[in-house]
Amino acid sequence: MRILVSNDDGIFSPGIKALGLAMRALGEVFVVAPDMEQSAVGHGITVRRPLRFKHTQSAGFGEIPAYRVDGTPADCVVLGVHLLGRPDLVVSGINLGVNLGLDLTHSGTVAAALEGASLGIPSIAFSLDTSGEILDFQEAARWALAIARAVGERGLPPGVLLNVNFPASRPKGLLVTRLSTHRFEDQVVERLDPEGKPYYWIAGTPAGEEEEGTDLWAVRRGYVSVTPVSLDLTAHGFLEALSGLLEGVAP
Repeated sequence: MRILVSNDDGIFSPGIKALGLAMRALGEVFVVAPDMEQSAVGHGITVRRPLRFKHTQSAGFGEIPAYRVDGTPADCVVLGVHLLGRPDLVVSGINLGVNLGLDLTHSGTVAAALEGASLGIPSIAFSLDTSGEILDFQEAARWALAIARAVGERGLPPGVLLNVNFPASRPKGLLVTRLSTHRFEDQVVERLDPEGKPYYWIAGTPAGEEEEGTDLWAVRRGYVSVTPVSLDLTAHGFLEALSGLLEGVAP
């Protein structure tokens, strides 16, 4: 197998190093990641300026080719596929912090996997709960390898990626889950600069209901959560009702 490894925490993150080194057991690995942290940038693609693609020996991946890009996680996947050859698998992470529920709409980690899936490549996003006292990336990488091996051998349906979240403690096992209502309730903090002019921080407090069977419920109970995510965002159950709602509508 050929495996493209990316993330949103940047090429020097301990999470991507653990993931990249673990993937060597599956075959040929190459790393393409942002040159600096790109958390919460979502599925952005850079189209209004050129991008730099630079080999980075100092990232600590040993014999694994590693490249840094001054762009988004999705940029990294696009460049990696087009410049280094099409991989058999795209893996993203291991992210510093969970990506649960509505986090998927802004997560750069998930966006890298979304871009891989949109290119028709089986893709997985991995994230680790950082609420514990110790960040055990090695244990998370062991699970990531097992999941990636299964996907590599059995594949995924077209247009489907996996969003995987690891608990802060040693996992009790693995559960297939659905997305929760986990989200960040936004707060805007206003402050003044030295000239007395206001500036703003967007902050947030995590919230969400721990409904049984969801990713949030599983992670908080010590399980690895694996959620299949579809690129098809159509609200199929509302199509017929929408036709009725819009019947006769015209300017």
